[in-house]
Amino acid sequence: MSTDIKKEETFWDHLDELRKILFRIIVAVVAVAVAAFLCKETLFGIVLAPSKSDFVVYRLFCRLAETLSLPDICPEAFHVELINTQLASQFLIHLSVAFYAGVLLTFPYIIYQLFRFVSPALYADERKYSGRVIVFSVLFFFSGVLLNYFLIFPLSFRFLATYQVEENVKNMISLSSYIDTMLLLSLMLGIMAELPVVSWLLAKLGLLTDAFMRKYRRHAIVVILIIAAVITPTADAFTLMLVFVPIYILYELSILIVKKSIISQRIN
Repeated sequence: MSTDIKKEETFWDHLDELRKILFRIIVAVVAVAVAAFLCKETLFGIVLAPSKSDFVVYRLFCRLAETLSLPDICPEAFHVELINTQLASQFLIHLSVAFYAGVLLTFPYIIYQLFRFVSPALYADERKYSGRVIVFSVLFFFSGVLLNYFLIFPLSFRFLATYQVEENVKNMISLSSYIDTMLLLSLMLGIMAELPVVSWLLAKLGLLTDAFMRKYRRHAIVVILIIAAVITPTADAFTLMLVFVPIYILYELSILIVKKSIISQRIN
């Protein structure tokens, strides 16, 4: 007699599967974090690059200044010394940055493993959509992180680190302050970059329309300005616009995505 009927999994079976997935995720994160920890010079060469006046973004601005004959946009050479004020701080920072690198580099694998856990409960068409969500979530998240690393944080750091109320008052920037600001901005920009994905999901659930987003566009602009002001470490309008413009572009992109999603649902 054929026994092809698949046994229904119990709560404890799901819990055991979740435990295995979490174990694989932890192993992957720890392995990459250990590798990052051992590559200390490379790791901090990347992390501390925006604190140096020869960072690629500053050199790019200077090349643009030469090409466009706009000397004002070329940042002047600067030197900022990062200091440490606590005995174990540098070692703990090394650990935290290595762990952050482990999470960041294994982020696609983490999302994939979590998708594997929930995928059996999804219908075939939902799995297809979920695959797209995973891909675009990863792409948008890394886009936000890279935008912060190559543009927002370097310009923000240079402004804050070189700003003086009086020449005799020297800036002494702690390493922990530098790292905390970079990681916070990277996380916030990575999350904000998920706006198109979240909008698409809400549209699929019938909770959001492009007409609604267009109707309240002015309100959205105000909200985005407030969010940009909160997550921006400087008070100058230039840095504020560096954060505001990409988020607003993502909002407009979200409108197009939602519209296309609604049209495709009507056709199907």
